[in-house]
Amino acid sequence: MAYPNTQLFINGKWRPAHSGKTIEVLNPATEETIGTVAHAEKSDLDEALAAAAAGFKVWRAVSAFDRCRIMRKAAAIMRERNDEIAPLLTMEQGKTLAEAKMEAMAAADVIEWFAEEAKRAYGRLIPARGPGIYQMAIKEPVGPVAAFTPWNFPINQVVRKLSAALASGCSIIVKAPEETPASPAQLIRAFADAGVPDGVINLVYGVPSEISEYLIPHPVIRKISFTGSTVVGKQLSALAGLHMKRATMELGGHAPAIVFNDADVTSAAKILSAAKYRNAGQVCISPTRMLVQDDVFREFVDKFVEGARSMNVGNGMDPNSKMGSLANPRRVTAIEGMVQDAISKGAKLETGGHRVGNKGYFYEPTVVSDVPKDARAMNEEPFGPLALISRFSTLDEVTEEANRLPFGLASYAFTSSTRTATAIGANIEAGMVSINSFGLALPEVPFGGVKDSGYGSEGGTEAMDAYFNTKFISQTGV
Repeated sequence: MAYPNTQLFINGKWRPAHSGKTIEVLNPATEETIGTVAHAEKSDLDEALAAAAAGFKVWRAVSAFDRCRIMRKAAAIMRERNDEIAPLLTMEQGKTLAEAKMEAMAAADVIEWFAEEAKRAYGRLIPARGPGIYQMAIKEPVGPVAAFTPWNFPINQVVRKLSAALASGCSIIVKAPEETPASPAQLIRAFADAGVPDGVINLVYGVPSEISEYLIPHPVIRKISFTGSTVVGKQLSALAGLHMKRATMELGGHAPAIVFNDADVTSAAKILSAAKYRNAGQVCISPTRMLVQDDVFREFVDKFVEGARSMNVGNGMDPNSKMGSLANPRRVTAIEGMVQDAISKGAKLETGGHRVGNKGYFYEPTVVSDVPKDARAMNEEPFGPLALISRFSTLDEVTEEANRLPFGLASYAFTSSTRTATAIGANIEAGMVSINSFGLALPEVPFGGVKDSGYGSEGGTEAMDAYFNTKFISQTGV
């Protein structure tokens, strides 16, 4: 299958950048250039802003019923084109074809869920203190949105922001990832082909810092949504605050996964190892710090290692591959450094710890046990196929460790005790807690973090809130 050169989508038209500039796109499994993506500059952004402003006036006037109808058609198109879209995602990002197909199909579910929420964006009537008075709180779309998305889930990260914006009646400019441009472009194409009016959706690529620094302060943009690192997120959040822009921030994580003595160890190891090496560990909610109680520590390590060793690493287009390549050489360098640092500080390498082959950004599923707290990987998000397993003795001890870092995105726990599960749910500082399962990231449930992992939600009814203004109207009869 040929990989396409990706263009900008502005005011309903696919076109190159005005300057003609492009950025090369590499296949991380082969390190070969497979295509290009258009490089937007100020003149392109100005055109996108004008289109979004005009598109907002059109789209906000479209009834919620009709917005839902168009969005559901886009979902159907995504399902019909899954076999065309998934290989593009694998070629540009490195994940396995099976994972790519799941991501594209899941996007359709997200679109449908938000489409239905468009019809349920209820306001309310507030009882008045006197006769003949009507007090209403209604929801209005906040305005044109600027969305900034990362390369690890190129479709998934765009579709949540795009669907929430469209469902609420907002227009949007998507700054999608330059390293993985073709698959989000196919998502945008599905919406355009479904009948979303010109100007409502705009897609740009370029230098991320230049685009964000231009779009966020611009008076046309009324809300931003960003998924990415905590460092960049803080910068963009500060810029949004300076210009009084509403913001949703889904930032980095460092998820603790707690396994108690009374847990089903076999089940916990199977669930956590599968979750850890999904997308080669390049997942913000990936379980990273496995904290295992003393009596089952060795049993868990052995079973987790067994799961890691069962991951056949190879080109994502190969149906036998269970884990594809990392997305770029930066991740390989980072993981190599973290593994070496942990071992130098006394941790034990249980399996993995090396690059795979001489071509492509492949790295073995790696497990390191008895990792000291001062190891880099215990404090910085690995964002790769590196599992850290440490032991604990008491509930208070493990709660303190789970909450030690400034991150608070996802967390996991495995126990057969209702009392322990309740204590974990109450005391872990995270936006999401999953107990005895991997039950996160469904369209209908909240998705977001606390502390340095950001604020706001990318899922559930809560995701819609940030795209609305609440207007109070008090009406007295004459």
